Parts: sequence; structure tokens; C-alpha cells
Amino acid sequence: MKKLIGIDLGGTTIKFAILTENGEVQQKWSIETDISNNGRNIVPNIIESIKYHLEIYGLSREDIIGIGMGSPGSVDLENGTVIGAYNLNWESLQPVKELIENGTGIPFFIDNDANVASLGEQWIGAGKGSNNVVFVTLGTGVGGGIIAEGKLVHGVGAAGEIGHINVDPNGYTCTCGNIGCLETVASATGIVHLARDMSEQYAGESKLKYLIDDGQQVTAKIVMDQAKENDPLAIKVLDKFNFYLGLACGNIANVLHPETIVLGGGVSAAGQILINGVDHYFQKYTFPQIRNSTKIKFAELGNDAGIIGAASLVKTQS
Repeated sequence: MKKLIGIDLGGTTIKFAILTENGEVQQKWSIETDISNNGRNIVPNIIESIKYHLEIYGLSREDIIGIGMGSPGSVDLENGTVIGAYNLNWESLQPVKELIENGTGIPFFIDNDANVASLGEQWIGAGKGSNNVVFVTLGTGVGGGIIAEGKLVHGVGAAGEIGHINVDPNGYTCTCGNIGCLETVASATGIVHLARDMSEQYAGESKLKYLIDDGQQVTAKIVMDQAKENDPLAIKVLDKFNFYLGLACGNIANVLHPETIVLGGGVSAAGQILINGVDHYFQKYTFPQIRNSTKIKFAELGNDAGIIGAASLVKTQS
């Protein structure tokens, strides 16, 4: 039986997997991402690692249908190049496809890392069995991917940048230069920003307010944990967070009518308290046909979404 290789290229770690055509992960390994020398060592290290692991697993290049990879930065799908992946020190154009195909002799496919994670969840995760899935990843920022009628939506190139949906024209300034992007309020940094601002206006008893006023470090996890403990300020902060995310998900669904909106990333670890709150506002801002059919779910693949989705590129693009 022939295999697929999936690669999840990150700023600190490169994760690899060998999978069956059905998406079953058979072997996994990782290497550190060497971003020295303007990231020139990254692709050679990937090639070397693939060749070494094929050898130790007793596989040849003829056993592999193809290699798929998710990468940060701006990805040219047709040419297989990447530019602007600043966490990799890839400021200039990187001919990734050409180098890896020449180095391994195996067909290679590449897409943006958030898009690739959405493919993983759609293939065998929370969106399994659906051709219409939106993936929203809630981490340091907010990213995402859109799968419509079984295909990733790329637009002219930057479709799926869910973090830049405007949810508050009078809100915080985003790293993109605009004001009020979802990323400024629904990311791990965004919820802390909300907590600090709302704490200034809050006069009641609250452990979260005490932590902020005392100058202690406050994280998204602390805010969520305090909300679960019924801290009144934390509940207000989480409700505001849920409002923004529910509004954005509602707008997405009203336009695209996906079967499933999948929430992933570190912030989603808050659990049911988050889903319930987001769904409350989602119900409020969607019209009946959407409200009654689109479901919000948590991602199921965790850290494997990237490698699994990357491998699925081989199936969808080859």
C-alpha cells in the first residue's frame, strides 16, 4: 500500500508524518527548525530528514505518492514558493517545491499552514464527511481556512484570513494596521487586552481584577479558568469575547452556509463554556436556515491537524 508524507512547518519545530491513503498516521517525528542563515538550512534539513526516515522505515520513494506541507507566509500554490514567512527568516522568495522535488524525487504540494489544518479537520476530524467546513484557529492570533464544496477557497491568494473580519470599527488597532479586527479581541492576546480594559471600569469583587491590579501575569487560560470559577469580571470578559467570535462566525455562516464551523487552537481548550457562549451569539446573528443547520464544534485532531491536512494536499492536488 502506498503512503503519503505530511509536513507541518513551524517556527520552532518541523513535524513529519507518514500516513496511509486513508489518513491513518503510521509514523511521526520532528526536527528543530533551523532559522539561522536566513532560513537557508530549513529545506535541506527537510530533505535530509525525509530520506533518512524512509531508509530506516524500509521505504523507497516509489512507495510514496507525494509529500504535502503546510507553511507560514505567503504561498504560491502553482509555483510552490513561499515568501514573507518572517518567523522562519524567509524574507526572500523560497523555491520550496523545486528544491524538495529535486532532493527527494517525490511529487510535492504546499499550502498555507492554516488552510492545511482546515483540510485535516475536514478530512478525518470535526468536519469529517462534509464538503463545507470553516476552520477558525484561536491562538496568539486568529487564523483560518475555508473549504467550500470540497475545495479550499484561496481567492486571489489571501482568502480565509478570518482574523481580519471587522467586529468593532471603534476597537483596538490590529497588527495589520486596521482597527477592530477579530484578532484583536478573540485571540489569546486579545482576551487579555479585554480583561485589562474591562478591569479598569469594574468596581466589584473579583480575583481576576485583583491579579490585574496587583501586576501579576494574566493569560487567556487564567481568564477562562476564572470564568469557570464564576468570577464576575471574568464572566463579563468571556461574554465579550464570545460576542465578538459569535458575531464573526455568524457573518461567515450567513455568507458561506457551511455545515460545520470548527474552532481550534490553544484558546479553544477552554471547553464547553466557550462553545456555549459563542453559540449563543451565533444563534442571535444568523438567519433561520443557517441557525438550524450550521454547527459549531471543537477541533478533534489537535497538533496533528497540520500534518494530516498537509498529507491530504497530495490527494486533493495531485
